[in-house]
Amino acid sequence: MTGTVAIGVAQFAPTADTAANLEAIAQLVATASARGARLVVFPEYSSYFVDPFDSSLAENAQNLDGPFVQALARIAETHAVMVVAGLLERAADGRRVRNTVVAVAAEGLRAHYRKLHLYDAFGQRESDWVEAGELSTPETFEVAGLRFGLMTCYDLRFPEVGRTLVDAGADVLLVPAEWVRGPLKEHHWRTLLHARAIENTVFVAAADHPPPLGVGNSLIVDPQGVELAAVGTSTDVAVAHLDVSALERIRRVNPALRLRRFGVTPRDS
Repeated sequence: MTGTVAIGVAQFAPTADTAANLEAIAQLVATASARGARLVVFPEYSSYFVDPFDSSLAENAQNLDGPFVQALARIAETHAVMVVAGLLERAADGRRVRNTVVAVAAEGLRAHYRKLHLYDAFGQRESDWVEAGELSTPETFEVAGLRFGLMTCYDLRFPEVGRTLVDAGADVLLVPAEWVRGPLKEHHWRTLLHARAIENTVFVAAADHPPPLGVGNSLIVDPQGVELAAVGTSTDVAVAHLDVSALERIRRVNPALRLRRFGVTPRDS
């Protein structure tokens, strides 16, 4: 594999107005596309978000083939890009929702991922409102010779998620997030993103909400942990050109994936 693939991370603050969220997404995709991006990553809960969570989550959840995904497909077609964004998806019980990430091209949904590790930490209880995703074979998708895998926010603290995606062939880990601000949280965010890139010798691209709720710092990291592009604390998009040949070159020098002696085994609880 040779050449480069441009991808973008788009940082914005989703609200309880889905139409306004889609307008912001369209504007940021246009900016990223003008800078050459073939794929743009948006934050967790891009379709609908309230803080604190309440019963409006279930009322505003949609299906995978619903109007939000259909609108993303139109945006993707207009700008000839792939759009990856957080979707508030309907769950089976009608009370809780699924925290889902969708990868959408002009022709429609290419892959989806339901958050495995819910944010029941740092005084939060995401599981009161959200149903955890089922353990299943990871869905990956390809853009211009690179294979992409999906995880979400708190999943970043569990290195097994990234390793499972790499075992499924992922060259790039995409991380939509709403990384809540707090003591040392920005440090954790940046450290974990770099760690997942280095230990798996993959690219990592992560999009967060900006302050005051999120830490911002949406960024793209290469397989050696070098930061290629980033957004600070504003609503903006950053684009990096990923060197496709870097994966083979770095893994030849640092064959950590090949030399490891442990695999990943799922557990039910």
